[in-house]
Amino acid sequence: MLEEEELKDSILLVFANKQDQRGALNAAQISEAMGLSDIRNRQWSIKETTATKGSGLFEGFDWYATSTIPIF
Repeated sequence: MLEEEELKDSILLVFANKQDQRGALNAAQISEAMGLSDIRNRQWSIKETTATKGSGLFEGFDWYATSTIPIF
């Protein structure tokens, strides 16, 4: 999907949800499983979240917002 021409300049935000559940993978484990460290041509981030509590959601959206603001 990230190889699509229309997405060539996009950034990637992954929410590692359900962190309150036993056995949930942390950000490093998800990064490794998805091969994100191999992505060199775009910004990306993983935020550990527990959506039912709102934990990590604002941090993710804040990263996204600040990453998409043009720098002049």
